Amino acid sequence: MNWINILPKSITTSEDFIRTVQVSGRKLCIVKTGNEFYAVQSKCPHAGAELSNGWCVSGKLVCPYHRHEFDLKTGRGAEGQGNYIDTYPVELREDGLYIGISKPWWKFW
Repeated sequence: MNWINILPKSITTSEDFIRTVQVSGRKLCIVKTGNEFYAVQSKCPHAGAELSNGWCVSGKLVCPYHRHEFDLKTGRGAEGQGNYIDTYPVELREDGLYIGISKPWWKFW
């Protein structure tokens, strides 16, 4: 797994936020709620809405288009939705927020 610094320490101490970042050719949604950080795919699997335009409620990221909810820890959609979003590991370190990106299987050869 590659660990990539995506946000400087100064930003991680600010208020709650939802924003989009580019990491290793992927567009991801970074969420800070309370003292927790999460990284998930940027597009809603239901209708392709940009999840960074949504909001958080009780540990769930809410899509701005059709109000689909996704658990920030597991990526699972609310009961009855039948969908999910990809999640990525994050670590807060002394110099900023890092995200773990798996190496593609085809690059191991």
